[in-house]
Amino acid sequence: MEIDNMIKEPITLNGLNRLKEELIFLKEKKRPEIVAAIAEARSHGDLKENAEYHAAKEEQSHNEGRITEINDIIARANVVDVTKLNNDGKVIFGSTVYLENLDNGEKIDYKIVGKDEADIKQKLIYFQSPIGKGLIGKNKNDLVEINTPAGIKNFEIKDVKYI
Repeated sequence: MEIDNMIKEPITLNGLNRLKEELIFLKEKKRPEIVAAIAEARSHGDLKENAEYHAAKEEQSHNEGRITEINDIIARANVVDVTKLNNDGKVIFGSTVYLENLDNGEKIDYKIVGKDEADIKQKLIYFQSPIGKGLIGKNKNDLVEINTPAGIKNFEIKDVKYI
């Protein structure tokens, strides 16, 4: 096994709980459904030209791959629960940062999370992304210049919450 596969991945408590729920769903609900679909398709006879059988086997492979992936993430998880930390206004992994875009006055907030939880639509940003990297280590009231794929953006950190 490669060394970098064993690197601990920071994850929020919420992110870990979501992964555990997905794992239970895949094992207890999805896996039996796929097994039943394979058995049903098998009963139709010749497997060489049986599209249902091949689709179900493909889905089984995908499902088992995701189960293995989640187990690996959970094994390497380093849970960071910011609610238990003393908030000194510093932006850290797991904190929620309230920003004002100084270029257009837009107010936005982001929670800084691990790779498997990141979802820009839900304002969850990966701590290794340009914005994540630009914010980590900064403090409330700091002015921050971040080089994003869309160009340089200037923010003021209005607040930092450990929620």
